[in-house]
Amino acid sequence: MSLTSALNTAQGIFNNTGTQSSVVSNNISNAGNKDYVRRQAMLTTSLNGAQVVKIDRAQEDALLRQYLKSSSQDSAQQTLLSGLEDLKSIMGGNDYETSPSTYLGVFQQKLQAFRTTPGSTVAAQGAITAAQDVANSLNNASTSVQDVRASADKQIATAVDTLNTLLSQFETANNAVKTATATGADPSSALDEREKALKQISQIVGVSATTRDNNDMVLSTSDGTILFETIPRTVTFQAKDAYNATIAGNSVYIDGVALPRGSGSTATGQGSLQSLLQVRDEIAPNFQKQLDEIARGLVSLFKEQSTSGTPAYVTGLFTWSGDTVEAGSTAVAGMAATITVSSTVITSQGGDPMRLRDGGVNADGVVNNPTHLSGYTTDLDSLYNALGSDIDFDPATGTTAGFDTSTGIDSNVSIMEYATNSLGWLEQYRSNATTAAENTSAALSRSDEAYSNETGVNLDEELTLLLDIEQSYKAATKILNAVDEMLKSLLDIAS
Repeated sequence: MSLTSALNTAQGIFNNTGTQSSVVSNNISNAGNKDYVRRQAMLTTSLNGAQVVKIDRAQEDALLRQYLKSSSQDSAQQTLLSGLEDLKSIMGGNDYETSPSTYLGVFQQKLQAFRTTPGSTVAAQGAITAAQDVANSLNNASTSVQDVRASADKQIATAVDTLNTLLSQFETANNAVKTATATGADPSSALDEREKALKQISQIVGVSATTRDNNDMVLSTSDGTILFETIPRTVTFQAKDAYNATIAGNSVYIDGVALPRGSGSTATGQGSLQSLLQVRDEIAPNFQKQLDEIARGLVSLFKEQSTSGTPAYVTGLFTWSGDTVEAGSTAVAGMAATITVSSTVITSQGGDPMRLRDGGVNADGVVNNPTHLSGYTTDLDSLYNALGSDIDFDPATGTTAGFDTSTGIDSNVSIMEYATNSLGWLEQYRSNATTAAENTSAALSRSDEAYSNETGVNLDEELTLLLDIEQSYKAATKILNAVDEMLKSLLDIAS
């Protein structure tokens, strides 16, 4: 080997180790960065020696696709569970102490006590107060259910804004990747930025990525709608100012195509948007219908026969804004929000609670106990027994799309059982969603670990590689020292 060849070899080693140490140092400095993919300087050997030909990025497309899918599924399931937890909290948490079912049970007990002592004003007042508690619980629950819908609507608006921002960031990163790839520059940093945006997008909406020439990427939703191709597609949504049982929410449109909502306790949707739509447009409205049916059942059970015959019945102890007794078995939207106890039996409003015993709460001229006998219980017995009698409820409130119909609410049961079954429906839905959320969380954790193992930075490996680079550097130094000694010897001879 000539001295020139030796010098060239040493210079090549210094160049290589300089590049390698720079790459390793960059890896080590990003060891805690979840959005950083490990780099490696790739060497090749030829007649001219070894040289770095490129900086390779530890990209794993198959594992990335699995991670994106797991991320979307877990985001959807966790969002669904959060909405169900909000509905559960309306009912008072684990014990459901503020639910209509709980207050109905107390009302039944107070009505029984009034039956036992029909001459007691205290017992009468206790029954009326319990009835007011039932009405208030339905009012409050209805308002809270609509608040859950309104909250979901606001979250949808925020998610849509975030998605549009992320798509803009994705476009910038994608253009940088294409430019770097086309010019032969290192696209690693731009790829990291693009992948970071892609991961965040997957939490909002299910996404599928396809790579074209020059590393150009096309994104589509899980149902095939184009989300990004060269430029971002527009995602639009019009939020509502407020919600009640009669208001339907607006759809989310991606490139003019409505995004479908998820369904079932094991969310079929991918990303938070579809689950938010499911909570707002399916689960909460169905629970609202159940509350409305409890209200309709109370108005119907406590109705009084009209003296004029037209209409045949008028509202009794329980009335509502419509002030009618609805025939048939169809839920009346928003009835639970306006149900109240008639003022004619509320002492503070000038009423007489004994009218519940004697009859004629709202029907003019109807008094079943005209002499106000203290032992009269006929009407109280009838009302008490009615609470335990089967009546027809709207069968459409028993299930939701994608939910096991065998666990729905029976449509011909007593109002006490219906109210209890309503809680059971919510609790089973929430319980199933909790189990599914645990599964999706575990799947995401496994996908994240598998992807990180292949693309993340392992400090032990990097430090070991740094030691190897150091040895190469020392070898080049020895070559340089040897050449230096030879050159000195030649100069000494020449002199």
